[in-house]
Amino acid sequence: MTNPGCRTLRHCRTALPGCPLPSFPPAPSREQHPTALPRRAPARTHRHTHRPRDRRTHPRSLSHTALCARRPPRTGSRRAARPSRRHLPRSRRPAAPAGPAHWHEHFPIANGERQSPIDICRKSAKYDSSLKPLSFSYDPSTARNIVNNGHSFNVEFDDSSDKSVVQGGALDGVYRLVQFHIHWGSCDGQGSEHTVDGVKYDAELHIVHWNVKYGKFAEAVKHPDGLAVVGIFMKVGNAKPEMQKVVDALSSIQTKGKQASFTNFDPTGLLPACRDYWTYPGSLTTPPLLECVIWHVLKEPITVSPEQMCKLRGLCFNAENEPVCHMVDNWRPCQPLKSREVRASFQ
Repeated sequence: MTNPGCRTLRHCRTALPGCPLPSFPPAPSREQHPTALPRRAPARTHRHTHRPRDRRTHPRSLSHTALCARRPPRTGSRRAARPSRRHLPRSRRPAAPAGPAHWHEHFPIANGERQSPIDICRKSAKYDSSLKPLSFSYDPSTARNIVNNGHSFNVEFDDSSDKSVVQGGALDGVYRLVQFHIHWGSCDGQGSEHTVDGVKYDAELHIVHWNVKYGKFAEAVKHPDGLAVVGIFMKVGNAKPEMQKVVDALSSIQTKGKQASFTNFDPTGLLPACRDYWTYPGSLTTPPLLECVIWHVLKEPITVSPEQMCKLRGLCFNAENEPVCHMVDNWRPCQPLKSREVRASFQ
């Protein structure tokens, strides 16, 4: 019977009464022990004879980024290790800031003297008796295509002749119809680009024309009277039958870059009964924001049904194989009026 207080017999130096001390063979030397480790080499005394470190694995030779990658993050802490932005692969880097607030970084004219849209103040708009009524003459046969350009949709027209034009208003000469598009919000109560006394509408239709005296659209946008854009406010209410053909075509251009045939359409049906307007010199409301537009914003809005508005919001900013991003709030906020004057065709 062994001493229950002993952990091993080798360490036993006492025995219980009646228990003789056992005899043990001599312990093997270090070299004879079956699990003996090799002797450690004596330390070198010369300070310059150390073994050179492996620069691939030695901590002092690793870059800060590599060390961060090897160090486990502190869970639950704000100081968890994360790679810096400049070391991320290009495909994983955060996208550069986008949207109207950053357009001036690439288009300095965004802070120009005649930017659009603006807030129209009824009291400060001046009635001008010299302003003529707007005269629209559109040929349905000039309608060609409808396309999703990634920030709205365009209904495009053949502008090779004077079949579809606008005259009058604050314009000198003839302007050819080239396209129309719409800006809208993510919910009712916002979406228009222009505002009236600070009030926003649910959407805004823009009918775009260019001055024929410049020969082509690309040349017209280089001049302060190059384009004439008619803006029409839209609000949710009764359905607009003339708008139904447009919203029905949107299902074929859901994503950026999609295009479909769109023929035999007269945009005159999208105009309100009253053609009274405000006019002022302004710009495009999307990049490149060129200051080449004579704006005519109609006083009377048109109505569209909730279902028609829902079809607009069903479009996508993204291309077909990209993550889905619904096309909403594609409007630019109001810009300073600065030294410009807003004129009214009505009292």
